[in-house]
Amino acid sequence: MRTLLKPALVIAWKDLSMEWRTKQTLSAMLIFSGLVIVTFSFAFDPSNQAVQALVPGMIWVMTIFSGVIGLNRSFMAEQQHDNIHGLMAAPVDPASIYLGKCLANFVFVLIVQLISIPLLFILFDFHVVDYMGLGYLLIIIFLGTFGFIAVGTLLAALVAHATSSEILLPVLLFPLVMPVVIAGVQATRIVLIGQEGTQDVLSWLQLIAAYDVIFFAAGFLLFDYVLEV
Repeated sequence: MRTLLKPALVIAWKDLSMEWRTKQTLSAMLIFSGLVIVTFSFAFDPSNQAVQALVPGMIWVMTIFSGVIGLNRSFMAEQQHDNIHGLMAAPVDPASIYLGKCLANFVFVLIVQLISIPLLFILFDFHVVDYMGLGYLLIIIFLGTFGFIAVGTLLAALVAHATSSEILLPVLLFPLVMPVVIAGVQATRIVLIGQEGTQDVLSWLQLIAAYDVIFFAAGFLLFDYVLEV
């Protein structure tokens, strides 16, 4: 496990360091999330209780669409200077490359969520007063985002060589992430709106966790073949 984790952390740190210098990907993701929040806040009355039911869906709209922007750029630097072949020739397991890219993409999306979700709650005057509910919300967002990134990183590597990768990635990604998106929206709605019990939240969390395990394992097993495509 250590032989996989150490190269993965190096790759993730490389991506995070490059982004810290340029801030191109994070800026684009934050601008999109902010645009979604501002558009919905002007389109609907934030003080309306019925409108506040849109908040769980908006959280995942921002996560998925801003995440696609980051995923499209995750292999861009390697493709520009043909560095992907250097990674393939390096004496590391391809699973380490996949894990490192997943970690970097996951951090990018978490940073966007850390900024955009509180802003969304402020503009819509939404309060989470139940600390248990807040804990469930964090777990749902963490697991749901991880599943989305696990699938998205694998597909981003698959379409990286395509001339229209920006269009091809969402076409392939959205059908595959529908289960985790639906489960994430439903679980978030239960936690924030409080119309159902804790058992319903746990049922959706089990679905998300199973999805994460299956597709993360698939990424580990298939990434070597994806790089050779």
